[in-house]
Amino acid sequence: MFESLQDRLGSILNGLTGRGALSEADVSAALREVRRALLEADVALDVVRAFTEAVREKAVGAEIVKSIKPGQMVVKIVHDELVSMLGTEGASIDLNAPAPVVIMMVGLQGSGKTTTTGKIAKRLTDRDRKKVLMASLDTRRPAAQEQLRQLGVQTGVDTLPIIAGQTPTDIAARAVQAAKLGGHDVVILDTAGRTHIDEPLMLEMAEIKRKSNPHEILLVADALTGQDAVNLARNFDSRVGITGLVLTRMDGDGRGGAALSMRAVTGKPIKLIGVGEKMTELEEFHPRRVADRILGMGDIVALVEKAAENIDAEKARAMAEKMAKGKFDLNDLSDQLKQMQSMGGMGGIMGLMPGMGGMKDKLAAAGLDDKMFKRQLAIISSMTREERANPDILKHSRKKRIAAGSGTDAADINKLLKMHRQMADMMKMMGGKGKGGMMKQMMGGLAGKMGLGGLGGGMGGMPDLSKMDPKQLEALAKQAEAAGIKPGSLPGMGGGLGGMPGLGGPKLPGLGGGFPGLPGMPKKK
Repeated sequence: MFESLQDRLGSILNGLTGRGALSEADVSAALREVRRALLEADVALDVVRAFTEAVREKAVGAEIVKSIKPGQMVVKIVHDELVSMLGTEGASIDLNAPAPVVIMMVGLQGSGKTTTTGKIAKRLTDRDRKKVLMASLDTRRPAAQEQLRQLGVQTGVDTLPIIAGQTPTDIAARAVQAAKLGGHDVVILDTAGRTHIDEPLMLEMAEIKRKSNPHEILLVADALTGQDAVNLARNFDSRVGITGLVLTRMDGDGRGGAALSMRAVTGKPIKLIGVGEKMTELEEFHPRRVADRILGMGDIVALVEKAAENIDAEKARAMAEKMAKGKFDLNDLSDQLKQMQSMGGMGGIMGLMPGMGGMKDKLAAAGLDDKMFKRQLAIISSMTREERANPDILKHSRKKRIAAGSGTDAADINKLLKMHRQMADMMKMMGGKGKGGMMKQMMGGLAGKMGLGGLGGGMGGMPDLSKMDPKQLEALAKQAEAAGIKPGSLPGMGGGLGGMPGLGGPKLPGLGGGFPGLPGMPKKK
């Protein structure tokens, strides 16, 4: 998401930050490039014009704060304008209404309404502990109602029983009534789409709205359609009156122009974005964090949230105890690799780490990508229980058998074993004797520096990140920055990520970054 724009803006702004002083001509030249980058990213022309004018006005007349280079000031101005263009505050689905709260999903055919309905229902059930009822109002598309019923079975969410021959408005009225009788908190109406906007579609939407009186009307738009998605939002808003936007297939759009334009053009907030096919791959849209990602500043809060969602607290605790004793076998390494995969793999984690966005291509070129993780997991899976617990017994004959079983060769197995030895040595250092071990000292020191000593939990006084809500996490990240700790080197991540060495804390021997088992990873210049 936003990859091409991130690369272009990164190189333009890097050219500015390296200079001691900036003239008006420098700013104008850079803004021309920014304008071109935004247009190439499919951002609406009037939005680009307003954005570059606002940046120029502030950058040329900017009062340079002492100790800040003019180039850094321009980067800050660009960042602030990006945030205001995306909408200063993130907006979530509003459930502040008498139950059952009716959410109406609208959009064109093929934009992902039915899948998004299932994702939102699962999110409200799991995160907000709401009792949700889903109802399909799509009587035209073959098996549309059956598709939603299957999603209900898959996610464990109630769906309205299908009655053949009913009109969409009758189904809407029945769904609201059924939700009242069934004690549901939320009812989501999945309406029909068309391949294009037409009068019958709009009349049907207006009639469903009149009959069900929805509290939220969410427009589901495909991010890949670019500027057409903006026109779609305008049309639906003028006829039906939408309250928010959901952009699907954001993972497949490297440009992101639709996301940047829609808020500015319609004035409606982007509430959620679909970032994958799985039912859990739906994220809240946080303007400030998205602006951080676009400018390569990372998104440490999203990384911690992802960790809290994907990492089993019991496993994390058991891992921390093993680390404290300096023990680390191939089963533990396998768990670590699986955790990284569940958090989006190497690319997903790198994209969220400050200043690491540009490293993904270098890592892939060096062969250090998610395929490498899969190979390593295949090697470990081909070992016996005894071999995983005690890698020292792996001699030539055993390696030959493992290589045949995993489709790899002896060199791959040797690399894995070398990586494991480095990590095991690190664990011994971190869990060594002396004042509670290096890890505990490091955590305790960080907690003290940030004024978090009294929060308890975690290791050595660090708070348990998995039990904190997003607002507390953001406050924590800000406190860390105020204490002089850069977000990318937040040692507290080590505890919150179930002891994933390298996402904070000291670097592993022979590793350029801080990730487990990436020998020879190039250092950032």
